[in-house]
Amino acid sequence: MCLDTYNFHDMKLVWLDGGVNFLDGGSMFGVVPKALWSRKYAVDENNLIELRTDPIYISYEGKHILIDSGIGKGKLTDKQKRNLGVRSETKVEESLKELGLTPADIDIVLMTHLHNDHAAGLTGFAGDELVPIFPNAEIYVSQIEWDEMRNPNIRSRNTYWKENWEPVQHQVKTFEDRLEVLPGIEMIHTGGHSDGHSIIKLTQNGETMLHMGDIMPTHAHSNPLWVLAYDDYPMTSIYAKERLMKEALPNRYRFIFYHDAVYRLVQWDETGKEITESVERTR
Repeated sequence: MCLDTYNFHDMKLVWLDGGVNFLDGGSMFGVVPKALWSRKYAVDENNLIELRTDPIYISYEGKHILIDSGIGKGKLTDKQKRNLGVRSETKVEESLKELGLTPADIDIVLMTHLHNDHAAGLTGFAGDELVPIFPNAEIYVSQIEWDEMRNPNIRSRNTYWKENWEPVQHQVKTFEDRLEVLPGIEMIHTGGHSDGHSIIKLTQNGETMLHMGDIMPTHAHSNPLWVLAYDDYPMTSIYAKERLMKEALPNRYRFIFYHDAVYRLVQWDETGKEITESVERTR
């Protein structure tokens, strides 16, 4: 297994193997015509695009941290795998082993949101019982997201599953608007993709990286208007992304991704049109 890594001053980032699914490209780019988005992201003959579900491991200040948890394993039926486009389930435990770690070593999990493709890796089966995968971790998520996870509406109940939250509820810590988890690691509630969606802001020595969660799931979604058909509140996504890009581009922020099958990290020029730095995913 070859794990992609990136050193950001005092932080070491490693992308773990969280699984892969193929989803309809039109769903992932919403109202954007295929003639436009297909120039920026590869699509197959069935209109499907490859999406990773890879947690990012961060080693920082003696802590072992994850951003999101992967698509999980051993929890989906064959029908669910087919409907969700799952081609490969989580190998997070194997990835951590490459780093000399086990899931029990993880101290903190930062959840951008709790949709199944991000949160299923929080729990797994031990025999017939669902148990926490990261038993010693504090799990951070916005209060709005945590509330909807436990009481989903008619739309969100298709992705907020009790199997993903009931075993870990004693580990969950919530916040309202912003939370500094550690110096240089901040969670910021944005809404949009889900009502409780958050981004992760990493700051070191005057430089910044943004994990935009699912308001920018891939590098091809950098245009503020290019939002997912899956977004519950698309205008909120657009406004949040527009605001963040106005801050990020002139200050040369880097962006890191959970779903991108091409890039792990990119930095754009001030226009947002040219990539000036990147880390490609090792295939």
